[in-house]
Amino acid sequence: MTTTHLVQTLETFDGGVATPHGFRAAGQYVGIKAEGRGLDLALIVSDTPATAAAVFTTNKAQAAPVTVSKAHLSASKGMARAIIVNSGCANACTGAVGLQDAREMGTLTASLVGCPADQVLVASTGVIGVNLKMEKIRAGLPGAFAALAADQGPAAARAIMTTDPFPKEAAARVSMGGATITVGGMAKGSGMIEPMMATMLGFITTDAAVPLPLLERALREVVDETFNAITVDGECSTNDCVMILANGASGVSIDEVSYATFADALRAVCLPLAIGIVRGGEGATKLVTVNVTGAATAAEARRCAKAIANSPLVKTAIHGGDPNWGRLIAVAGRAGVEFELERAEVTIGPIVLFKDGRPYDDAAPEAASYLKNDELTVSVYLGAGSASSTVWTCDLSAEYVKINAEYRT
Repeated sequence: MTTTHLVQTLETFDGGVATPHGFRAAGQYVGIKAEGRGLDLALIVSDTPATAAAVFTTNKAQAAPVTVSKAHLSASKGMARAIIVNSGCANACTGAVGLQDAREMGTLTASLVGCPADQVLVASTGVIGVNLKMEKIRAGLPGAFAALAADQGPAAARAIMTTDPFPKEAAARVSMGGATITVGGMAKGSGMIEPMMATMLGFITTDAAVPLPLLERALREVVDETFNAITVDGECSTNDCVMILANGASGVSIDEVSYATFADALRAVCLPLAIGIVRGGEGATKLVTVNVTGAATAAEARRCAKAIANSPLVKTAIHGGDPNWGRLIAVAGRAGVEFELERAEVTIGPIVLFKDGRPYDDAAPEAASYLKNDELTVSVYLGAGSASSTVWTCDLSAEYVKINAEYRT
C-alpha cells in the first residue's frame, strides 16, 4: 500500500455505510418487530478483514451485545469482518440468556461470512428487558446475508431504526495525491440520547488502511466533538456504541502525517449523523445549537452547554417560542462552573437579551419572532475565561411525553 500526504479535496456526498470500497450491507425484516413496523435486521460485511475500533456506553447497566462486542474486539486484537445489528429488542438486562443470544448472533454471522466468531461485532436496539426472538434471527439471517450488496446501505440504515422518523446516512471522500479514500456511515437514535461516550448506535466504514492506535484515537476524538456533543433528553442508554471498520481497499495507508486529513473526513461523516439524531429527536420540532463561550476551561464549557441543552425549562421555552433568557442564566449559574454574572451575556440568535448584569427586554419581541424558526442558536458567555463548547439539542414537546409514555404499550 502507498502512503500519501498531499491533500487535494475533502467533499461530502450522498452515501452510507456500504459506500467505501470493499463493503456490503443489507437490511431485512425477520420478525423481531411487529409486522408493519419496518425492517429489523442489518448486516455490514467487509470483503477482507478490517481493523476495528469502537466506543461504548458508560452506563453501568450494559446490554449483552456491548459485553460481547467488547470481548470480541479484545480477542481479535481489533480485527473484524462483519457487524450484525437488530432493532426492536435491546437484549439488555436479559441475564445469561441474553449473553448467549448475543454470542449466537455473532457465531451465526461468522459461519455465513467465513470468519472467526470474534471477528463479528454485535449491536441491538429497542425495548429493555425483553429476550431476543432468536428463532426469527436464525431463520432470517441467511436471507439477509444473501441480500448483501454495495447499494443496500439505505436498507441497513432503515433496519436499525426504532422511533427514528427518518434514516441517517452520510459519506465523505478525500483525494490525497493520486488516490482517494472514502468514509461512510449510518446511525440511529431519537430518544434516550445523551451518549456520554458515543451515542445510540453508529456504524462507520472506510476503505483506508488505518493502524489500530490511529483508528482508536481518531474515533475517540471525533466522537467527542460530534456524537458526544448531542443530547435529546439527557438519558444515557444501556446499548450505546459507535463502531468503525477500516479495510484498506483503497490502497491508501494513514500514518501520523495524513492522520489529520483522515480525522477530518471521519468528522465530516459523524457530524451530520449526530445532528440528524437531534433533528429527529422524539417529538422534536426545532434543532437547537447551544454555544457556551467565556468559560474557564473546555470541560467547564461543555458541562455548562450540556446543562443548558438538557434543561426542561429551557427546552420547553424554546418549544413555545418564549425568549426567557432568565432560564439560560439560571442554568449557567447552577451548572457548577466558574461564572461571573456581571460579565455574562445571553443571546438568542443574533439578539442580545442580557449583558453586563442587565436585561435588554425591549429586544424580546424580536427574539420571540426568531424562535419561530425550526433551526435556532442560543449562546451564553460566562465571563470566566476563553474556552468554549458547542452542543446540539432539540426542543421538548408534548409529543415526546406521548411517545415515551406509550413506548412499551
